[in-house]
Amino acid sequence: MRNVIIIGSGPAGLTAGVYAARANLAPLLFEGSGSGGPPGGQLMLTSDVENYPGFPEGVMGPELMEHFRKQAGRFGTEFQTTDVTAVDFSKRPFRVQADGKWHEAKSVIVSTGAKARMLGLPTEQRLLGKGVSTCATCDGAFFKNKPLVVVGGGDSAAEEGNFLTRFASTLLLVHRRDSLRASKIMQDRILKNPKVTVAWNTVVEEVLGEKKVEGVRLKDVKTGKTRDVKADGMFVAIGHDPNTGMFKGQLELDENGYLIVREGTTATNVEGVFAAGDCVDHRYRQAVTAAGMGCMAAIDAERWMESRHA
Repeated sequence: MRNVIIIGSGPAGLTAGVYAARANLAPLLFEGSGSGGPPGGQLMLTSDVENYPGFPEGVMGPELMEHFRKQAGRFGTEFQTTDVTAVDFSKRPFRVQADGKWHEAKSVIVSTGAKARMLGLPTEQRLLGKGVSTCATCDGAFFKNKPLVVVGGGDSAAEEGNFLTRFASTLLLVHRRDSLRASKIMQDRILKNPKVTVAWNTVVEEVLGEKKVEGVRLKDVKTGKTRDVKADGMFVAIGHDPNTGMFKGQLELDENGYLIVREGTTATNVEGVFAAGDCVDHRYRQAVTAAGMGCMAAIDAERWMESRHA
């Protein structure tokens, strides 16, 4: 019987591990979230991280996550590098399945993160972190006075595009339809921005460049014609999917699959189950906010158990 089981090993899960371990709760942390993504979360796919406090020169994403993991381990977090395949929150103790075995816990912290939707191009995967990005806030500053491409037509594409015009020399918004799906206010902002041009009815067929992004090959979906456009970076802004599939029917989710927590806390609708990071937060989606939520979840779990004398 465990005091706390933590599912997921990104900034939220590992910070929860640090706090839970320091509170003598001896947490068990499953590094695989069941999402098929790498242990360590989305930062394992990020090269330079310049906006995490405490690293004035910047830090590589995998190196930052290794610091998190070592710190959690130093205080006694136990790790299992395996995917969680099922959970049972219908009764206490809660049960979490991994490698065909059920593990019991008094409380659970869900920090399974989210993954950015990608276009599915081999060249896109190869150049991820080398000019291909899914986060304007994280990577925009690397592209001062450079031509950029943003792919998408919803609010996130309009928002990321507008943000990137602070840095880009020019910005091409590529959208497969003939009108944006973004809200009226976001459409107005991006379409009136003097740095922005839009390629309507267009898809990215290939990302060009060997070691870094040098451009994109665009295809007009109506005519089938292709053209190459020079660019130093391509930002994919077609949304995120939270890694919450295994919690359907167990925990309350919103219409996009994000876990719902009680305002101002990390408490889910099941008493004793807490959630933190990008599986909850579709607004900020930053390592530092995920870490903050991980801290909150560990403290919430500790206080909840204390109140029950568990």
